[in-house]
Amino acid sequence: SMPTHWFLCFLIRLVLAGRGGERGLHWQPGRTLADNSSIYFVQYKMYGERQWKNKEGCWGTPALFCDLTNETSALEEPYYGRVRSARAGSYSGWSLTPRFTPVWETTLDPPVVTVTQANASLLVGLHAPNLPYRDQNRKNISMEDYYEFVYRVFIINNSLKKEHKVYEGTQRAVQIQALKPHASYCIVAEIYQPMLDRRSQRSKESCMKIL
Repeated sequence: SMPTHWFLCFLIRLVLAGRGGERGLHWQPGRTLADNSSIYFVQYKMYGERQWKNKEGCWGTPALFCDLTNETSALEEPYYGRVRSARAGSYSGWSLTPRFTPVWETTLDPPVVTVTQANASLLVGLHAPNLPYRDQNRKNISMEDYYEFVYRVFIINNSLKKEHKVYEGTQRAVQIQALKPHASYCIVAEIYQPMLDRRSQRSKESCMKIL
């Protein structure tokens, strides 16, 4: 039979793909696999469990990705995934991911920022990205409710090219006062998680000229 190392799948790792906290497994076929005739088999388990579980939708798949969002819904628990390939009736060995704890791997999307003007002040509305979390009772709650989110708001004075922080806290509506008439300002914001000491990327700039 064909040597199995010819078509071992080299695992990348359990990663987050896309928005909204989707968690999936990506892999690449071995370099000697030039054609697309392989199919792949994915299993997963929580750390400490003896038995691997087959992932039904990724059992005999030609794809190089498997969505494990529902299977890794306890964000603080560590998981493993593994994948093997088959071609012409011969199987490769299993390739194993490193241990994966979703909450540490989850990328925080930036907050969504809305800015409106009221006289010589700006009203900033802050909305957290949707990151669903399933608690131990299997109820869906938002990560914002589970981990305290702190919003940081920065203002950029476009004429001076200077930025400073105007707010840090848990409020979702912030009023920035005493701005100069006819000056142009931009607002950016980020989310900080004190429990995990992590911050999101910054939001897009929302800019406005004070009338």
